[in-house]
Amino acid sequence: MTTLAWLIAAVALGLGLLAGAVAHRALGSSPSPSARRRDRGHPADRAAPALADLLHRTFRQSGSGLAVIAGNGDVVAHNPRADALRVVVDDVRLDPRAWAACQRVLAGGSRMEVDLSPLERSPRGPVAVQARVRALGDGFTLVEAVDTSEVSRLEATRRDFVANVSHELKTPVGAIALLAEALLDTLDGLEPAEESADDAVEVRRFGDKILREANRLGNLVTELIALSRLTGAERLPELAAVEVDDVVAEALARSRSSAESGAVEITADPASGLVVDGDRTLLVTALTNLVENAIAYSSADSSVSVTRRAVDGSVEIAVTDRGIGIAAEHQQRVFERFFRVDPARSRATGGTGLGLAIVKHVCANHGGEVRLWSSPGTGSTFTMRLPARLGVSDRGDSAPTTRSALPAGG
Repeated sequence: MTTLAWLIAAVALGLGLLAGAVAHRALGSSPSPSARRRDRGHPADRAAPALADLLHRTFRQSGSGLAVIAGNGDVVAHNPRADALRVVVDDVRLDPRAWAACQRVLAGGSRMEVDLSPLERSPRGPVAVQARVRALGDGFTLVEAVDTSEVSRLEATRRDFVANVSHELKTPVGAIALLAEALLDTLDGLEPAEESADDAVEVRRFGDKILREANRLGNLVTELIALSRLTGAERLPELAAVEVDDVVAEALARSRSSAESGAVEITADPASGLVVDGDRTLLVTALTNLVENAIAYSSADSSVSVTRRAVDGSVEIAVTDRGIGIAAEHQQRVFERFFRVDPARSRATGGTGLGLAIVKHVCANHGGEVRLWSSPGTGSTFTMRLPARLGVSDRGDSAPTTRSALPAGG
């Protein structure tokens, strides 16, 4: 049970005891032995702390950093642990990241998690701090922060191993691909009389397979490195204002070749002017993965659409296909690493099984989420939901929804 839950339980218990005492006296029943002792001034009862004092002690001595924040950003109350974790700075100022989360909760969310890890690491201070922000009502919020440094260190060790192995694999994989290409180029340069027709066909066939598998392994290594970075092996760059329209345009450009190869048409709605706080490269990678995934699971001559809109302080970018769809029992697992609904089809399309996991972590690192709607035989819609940049007006609902056809992939 969290500290907040203990506080709520304690308050409820106190109110219950108070109500019971009032009812007991109203009914005029005989006082209990403990009540008679209190009337006589029993020493143990005189020494018992008041409920308010117990609640204050619980708040002050909690292992979590607790801070109650007013609607104007003032720190109403906080405990020493909140100072130690730098949730409250100089005893008066709330961490700006925590205040931004409080504003989002006050704007309509019931709770929100936020990373309050120190931007400049200290040898003696915490390395990782995670906080949960809850609404208390009447314009107040509670920030509850915990030191997750030890967990982060263990996770970092595991992720560093994956990252290091991935980087080591990159060199031989690249060498295999270059050798396969050299082999095929050599065949192209031979005169017909210099080669046996049967041998040439076999060499070309195996050369193509080597190159295809090397490229597939190279993609897997690249995505392992990306996933390792997203889950904390490397510090993410500072978030900045990113134009959603630019992200969509670049993702479609990257997917052009796949769309043309699969004879799939991509459509997109008009430019929206929406802005989010994020890392442009990561957002483009995530959206490209969704578009490529939609193309891979669409039949020839079908279409994939990309739409964007603003909803309740968030920006949604949706990718919809008219493909085979995903059964309900698989929909919760498609974001797991290496999970494939149809392994045979994934091998045929060259998928690594990491694309959707990368999308999930990109969204989480931006304070958002990815959602899925799907119906077998109808298609699927993957929606990236990201917090809109603070101070940017909500324009998405008024934007036109008419889609403009683009050339395949762009």
